[in-house]
Amino acid sequence: MGNHKLLQYWAVSLCMLFLSHWICVEAAPQGSIITQLPGFSGTFPSKHYSGYISIDGNAESGKNLFYYFVSSERSPGKDPVVLWLNGGPGCSSFDGFVYEHGPFNFEAAKSKGNLPTLHINPYSWSKVSNIIYLDSPAGVGLSYSKNSSKYATGDLQTASDTHAFLLEWFQQFPEFLANPFYIAGESYAGVYVPTLAFEVVKGIRSGIKPVIKFKGYMVGNGVTDEIIDGNALIPFVHGMGLISDSIYEEVQASCKGNYYNSYSLDENDMCYKNLEKVDKAIDGLNVYNILEPCYHFPDAATAKGNGSLPLSFHQLGVTERPFPVRKRMFGRAWPFRAPVKAGLVTLWPQLAQTRHVACVSDEVASSWLNNEAVRKAIHAELESVAGQWELCTNRIEYDHNAGSMIPYHKNLTMLGYRALIFSGDHDMCVPFTGSEAWTLSLGYKIVDEWRPWNSNNQIAGYLQAYEKNLIFLTVKGAGHTVPEYKPREALDFYSRWLEGKAI
Repeated sequence: MGNHKLLQYWAVSLCMLFLSHWICVEAAPQGSIITQLPGFSGTFPSKHYSGYISIDGNAESGKNLFYYFVSSERSPGKDPVVLWLNGGPGCSSFDGFVYEHGPFNFEAAKSKGNLPTLHINPYSWSKVSNIIYLDSPAGVGLSYSKNSSKYATGDLQTASDTHAFLLEWFQQFPEFLANPFYIAGESYAGVYVPTLAFEVVKGIRSGIKPVIKFKGYMVGNGVTDEIIDGNALIPFVHGMGLISDSIYEEVQASCKGNYYNSYSLDENDMCYKNLEKVDKAIDGLNVYNILEPCYHFPDAATAKGNGSLPLSFHQLGVTERPFPVRKRMFGRAWPFRAPVKAGLVTLWPQLAQTRHVACVSDEVASSWLNNEAVRKAIHAELESVAGQWELCTNRIEYDHNAGSMIPYHKNLTMLGYRALIFSGDHDMCVPFTGSEAWTLSLGYKIVDEWRPWNSNNQIAGYLQAYEKNLIFLTVKGAGHTVPEYKPREALDFYSRWLEGKAI
């Protein structure tokens, strides 16, 4: 190791045997620890670290991936290390940090120009685990490359790059190599997670150092298979009472159970016409949670702002919000007629430019992560280098080239790795009906038949467990981002599963 590498570390890990326990001095890279955060005035409940890891070359020519690491508030030396990935593709994992299960709850600023106020999150996943929030691939969130050609990527390259990140991260944090390691994510991370898990397993089996103690993975409302995902909507909307029995029967008869490729049909085709009835019935619903309000663009607000995203809620004059920090609004939803197909993926900002789909107003996260003092505190490059933080970017070019995830899940579970597939049962974007169908399609024996599971002495959802350590679980009343809607319940199933307890 060269001198420049030695300077990256506080010291070599120092371990001693004390009262029958190994005690290790942390060996985190110098300068990565976070000592304060603008908007937060309390004491951190655990140690926080952040920074860049360069892969595929050096910082000048390669990909610089940004991470924020929250050590466990319980027992960082023993608790699992979990990598969290948000989806998109092209969406930042600060979505999970700010809005879902991070260490803080963010309260919107009372007046314009001020920063949000941060409070301790009682349901943070760092209560029971060490957790890495990674912006991936390069070009997403605070991750960047000075070579824009690096922004052309896809499923397989992203998995390889993230594996390279993990190998370097564990070299920089060797005190966590003995901890169990899990990969978790939601939405398009239904592709990120199993493809990365496969890369990690290949590395372990080929003897690549350092050896990661990989134990399993979690996927929430995850994209999995083009056909199953595409056919999941109709059973979902019928079961939820969003379409009538007669419409459901007409669609079944005319489409013969094949709804996913209906966008290629002629407008005069009866299947197409019946699916138009479905679209008309559900068009005004919030695709990420059918229980939550949905706001649409006013007719006059078809023009876009200066950036790639549509106008903000403030610009549109929308003041009512069902959540304290974030409101989403939707029009005709994706992926009803367009499940993720092989080839280049249309990114969320690009969809929003041409159709009134998932327009996301994330003013709290944007105001915080684009603040110069915040970036300095978390060791992130300024906008002049890393660019403006956006929840979902359109500066990458992304190729869905890994195919169906079902073979990945089959291979990983057959090798003995644990898998928890969870779904908010009111998400219409990636409905639970698809996840339920593909987990059943693996053909494994049911070892714990469909039953309720409890949180806070109430039924919180349902689960079905299979052999090979595979569990499918629903969260009652939750939408696409489960911990955002049901934080207590999410922490409950997360902690029980990590500890190997019955849910």
